[in-house]
Amino acid sequence: MSIDLPEVIDAYFKADKKSDAQAISECFTQDAVVVDEGNTYTGRDAIRQWMANVSTKFTYTVEPFALAEENGHTVITSHLVGNFPGSPVDLRFFFVLRDGMIAELEIVP
Repeated sequence: MSIDLPEVIDAYFKADKKSDAQAISECFTQDAVVVDEGNTYTGRDAIRQWMANVSTKFTYTVEPFALAEENGHTVITSHLVGNFPGSPVDLRFFFVLRDGMIAELEIVP
């Protein structure tokens, strides 16, 4: 199923497919916050480092398949398959957008 993602979220997932931590970080505001696996990353530099670490630790594919709006969040449900513990898994990505950029992202099972 193909879904019509907001432009910056589409750019995020396209950069993720290429393991391009720099391009991913550029989808975020300067003061953005990411929460993933109980860790919080604040600012583009921390977000870039987070993605660089993830892409060297694991090989995976991510396929967004559902889009919803919940309490001011754009929620994307994606199927992840890879060499990480618990694969495959469906994760929910809770995005908060501001001025066409990602201001907040929380990733949860």
